[in-house]
Amino acid sequence: MSDEKPAREPIAEDARIDALEARLKAAREREDERNRPKVQGADASYRSGNRVLADLLGGILGGCVVGYAIDFVFDTLPWGLLVGLFLGIVVAFRNIIRAANKKPGDPQG
Repeated sequence: MSDEKPAREPIAEDARIDALEARLKAAREREDERNRPKVQGADASYRSGNRVLADLLGGILGGCVVGYAIDFVFDTLPWGLLVGLFLGIVVAFRNIIRAANKKPGDPQG
C-alpha cells in the first residue's frame, strides 16, 4: 500500500440521503404492519366449521355403530342399522341447527 493521498477527498454524506433512508425505513415498517395477519391462530369461522363437521360425522357414524350393535344383538340386520343411521342424522342436524342459532358471544357452548 502506498502512503500517498488519493486525488479526491471522499464525498461527505448528504442529508437528503439520510432523510430518504429514514422515509424508506418508515414506509417498510408501515407496509409490514399492514401486511401482518390480524388474527393469530384459528378464527371463529374455522372453529365453527370444524364443529359442524364433527357434529355431522359423529352423529352419522355414532348412529351407524349403535344401529349395527342393535342388529348384532337382536339379529335384525338391516333395520337396526337403518333406524340408527336415521336417528344419527336427526341428532346431527339438530346439533348443527342449535349451533347456528347460538349467538357469537354466548358463553355456553
